[in-house]
Amino acid sequence: MLFNSVPFVLGFLPAVLAGYFLAGRLGGPRAALAFIIVASLFFYGWWNPPFVLLLAGSIGANYAIGQHLLHLAGGGRDRAARAWLALGVGGNLALLGWFKYAGFLAAAIAAAFGAGSPELHIFLPLAISFFTFQQIMFLVDSRNAARPDRGFLAYGAFVAFFPHLIAGPIVRPAEIIPQLLAPDVARPRMEALCDGATIFLLGLAKKLVLADMFARFADVGFDAAAHGAQLTFFSAWYAALAYALQIYFDFSGYSDMAIGLARMLNVRFPLNFASPYQARDIAAFWRRWHITLGGFLRDYLYIPLGGSRAGQWRRVRNLMLTMLACGLWHGAAWRFVLWGGLHGAFLVGHAAWRRAGGRLWGPVAQALTLLAVVAAWVPFRAAGLPVAASVLAGMAGLHGIALPAMIVQFLPALGLLARPVPLLAHLGAARTLSFPEVSACLALGWGIVLLSPHLHELGARARSLALTASFAFTVQGLFFAPKVVPFLYFRF
Repeated sequence: MLFNSVPFVLGFLPAVLAGYFLAGRLGGPRAALAFIIVASLFFYGWWNPPFVLLLAGSIGANYAIGQHLLHLAGGGRDRAARAWLALGVGGNLALLGWFKYAGFLAAAIAAAFGAGSPELHIFLPLAISFFTFQQIMFLVDSRNAARPDRGFLAYGAFVAFFPHLIAGPIVRPAEIIPQLLAPDVARPRMEALCDGATIFLLGLAKKLVLADMFARFADVGFDAAAHGAQLTFFSAWYAALAYALQIYFDFSGYSDMAIGLARMLNVRFPLNFASPYQARDIAAFWRRWHITLGGFLRDYLYIPLGGSRAGQWRRVRNLMLTMLACGLWHGAAWRFVLWGGLHGAFLVGHAAWRRAGGRLWGPVAQALTLLAVVAAWVPFRAAGLPVAASVLAGMAGLHGIALPAMIVQFLPALGLLARPVPLLAHLGAARTLSFPEVSACLALGWGIVLLSPHLHELGARARSLALTASFAFTVQGLFFAPKVVPFLYFRF
């Protein structure tokens, strides 16, 4: 079930709100927790019912190991606690590795020996990357006695909680479990309901009105490159810039919807995006982009590896390992590894620049950061490394620089992106855009991300104005789109 679908908005969500507050009124917070667990498992099972057993089994096994770790930590049995932690973390990673990476590893090994790629036919469970990380955090916190024992219902509700279950934010037990057990958590609050509904609808608008529109622009270029076309300078840049907008509005829109849903249920999620394209260096970008993932990688991988404490070489090693793991977490493909490696190299270069006392004028620093980020998005989006190389070559002008015929009539047309592009087809309309109109849409999108504050910096009046401006398009997209377009991060 997708947040941007009619069954969710008009069916599941109202039923859950009513049932949650009714359960809280009749049975208290624990009854509300039990209701949330059942509702969240139903939400997860809507996609593929058999995998509900996988999620439920994972929750039960991790809770049992976490309780044992808490007991061992309280008794000072460090050696046994380390062994059980290794077992728990290893089990989670083995489960993730089998479903997500077995095919990738088998293909890589087969290629190394010159054999054909085996067909394993392993179906990837939805959200396994997200709930694996959250349960690893729970086990590590249990080992360090950094969490109180709050019972199975609270833990089960924390992991299965449907607002974050599918694609984050990656929330921590210490942030969420105490809120779920608050005495008044299941009492309806008009302020929270209105605030949450506003944030949810604005996130929905980001997805339906902006992300899905820019997806059509990006798909034209990347799909052409995947079929062998050599994109010229302008067409390659249009595709890359459109995808950078698509993934930002898609994922930040999902995060806003998750935050809004949790807020309606009296739970506050941490911020996950803070105008990342306005960052003036790559380190600042990672403090603004997918903030909860960055925090997890810092606290549970980079720092345990030694962070920056063990000399310059080890800092470089730790940064690269962390970002390569970040890339691999996003998907079992070399293009994701390359994306992570590029960001690792950017972070290493930025650290060296700072140590050397390097400084740049703010707008120049922001432009260079954005250039690096957009270039790195190309392998992230491309169908494979050869396609990514072709698009990057086009961005460098190696396939020619052809201005649009609409602007310079005696030059060849730009190509695919100079033709009319369906704009509102995903909203159920037949409107198409020509090159100047596509350019205006891209300029509008980049104006929003570069000049405006992020949603959670806006006051109530500004949010209301934004909601009013986007409401008609959002309703049209929700009810009249020919199909529901999944969020990009659902595949991760």
